[in-house]
Amino acid sequence: MKIYKNPSKDRWAEIIARPRLDLTKLNDTVATVLADVKARGDEAVKEYELKFDKAELKSLAVTEAEMDEAEQLVSNELRDAIILAHHNIKVFHISQRFVGQKVKTQEGVVCWQKSVAIEKVGLYIPGGTAPLFSTVLMLATPAKIAGCKEIVLCTPPNKEGKVNPAILVAARIAGVSKIFKAGGVQAIGAMAYGTESVPKVFKIFGPGNQYVMAAKQQVSLDEVAIDMPAGPSEVCVLADDTANAEFVAADLLSQAEHGIDSQVLFITTSEAKLNEVQAEVERQLQQLPRKEMAAKALENSNYVLVDSVDEMIALSNAYAPEHLILQVKDYEQLAERVVNAGSVFLGPYACESAGDYASGTNHTLPTHGYATAYNGVNLDSYCRKITFQHLTAEGIQQIGRAVELMAEAEQLDAHKNAMTVRMRTLKIKD
Repeated sequence: MKIYKNPSKDRWAEIIARPRLDLTKLNDTVATVLADVKARGDEAVKEYELKFDKAELKSLAVTEAEMDEAEQLVSNELRDAIILAHHNIKVFHISQRFVGQKVKTQEGVVCWQKSVAIEKVGLYIPGGTAPLFSTVLMLATPAKIAGCKEIVLCTPPNKEGKVNPAILVAARIAGVSKIFKAGGVQAIGAMAYGTESVPKVFKIFGPGNQYVMAAKQQVSLDEVAIDMPAGPSEVCVLADDTANAEFVAADLLSQAEHGIDSQVLFITTSEAKLNEVQAEVERQLQQLPRKEMAAKALENSNYVLVDSVDEMIALSNAYAPEHLILQVKDYEQLAERVVNAGSVFLGPYACESAGDYASGTNHTLPTHGYATAYNGVNLDSYCRKITFQHLTAEGIQQIGRAVELMAEAEQLDAHKNAMTVRMRTLKIKD
């Protein structure tokens, strides 16, 4: 990790920069794979699975027998943990249900909204460096609550052509309709275009690496909606001299182990705490099974010492982190000043892992600075709001002339006439 001590504002862009691949080459590669999947369907997906995941597949669909087998391979203890997490996620997302109300904007003019579930949704579950069965719960649970009729899941298999059993158990608990063995760009293409096996969906959800993010963005241009451009994971930790260095280091490393393109940012007002956290990170890093991967991610990461809490929160808001942890004395007051973040964790005991798994909040969040404009996945992500309006004769009396004048001013005579004929019928005008 690089260390910045009291950097001037003209260095902030350098501090908050994310690691990048060559996007020109990346987008060309993604476009080629997507076009092939669109043209050749299942066969193309199978070929890319052999090429990228080293899995030779006869069929893309996960069978009921494989689902049953997975139940036997997951311990009762882990199954109970998945059930607990599912319960908390369900409770939190049920609380987000939209309750529409009819609003009278004028006498005789009533408007309202109705929330309607997206009928077909596709869930992408990473399974490369880590099988993210928790993401199954985060994506499928609100989809089920929303009332989506078809919930399609794609996830990469291992070299034997098997999906991680915990992913399958979580999918069954959360109510996934269909599961397919497909990862990366080819999975996004299959759900966006549809293949002989994989249904075409209306919206795709799920995190992934920069290739998956690029694929989602490309298919969203003309084929399907996406949740957000979610890429490599990241965390920002703000700490003062009261912070627990062991906790901070553990939080930083919990993100660093996601992948080599992950990033962590540590901002503190205490030089002593910076040194303490740095030493603790090195100590804990050596104990991690994925320490080589975490060490690579730390090369993309920064420690920053600033003069004040004001500067600390300003830098965090400029970074717009996916995850933001406030390990400061006055965390509630500081939380009020958060403008850009995906999910915020308050106090010493709110580790990001809690939100990743079982507190109930959703861990599918905007990365790469997109928290300036996007929120994380929630129940509304799976719904559309359809607006309704009803006008009576009195309503025409109230707004008719305004509609005519505005349509005339925009030179849209047919618009004006649609109101005029009604006004004449009601003898509101000659």
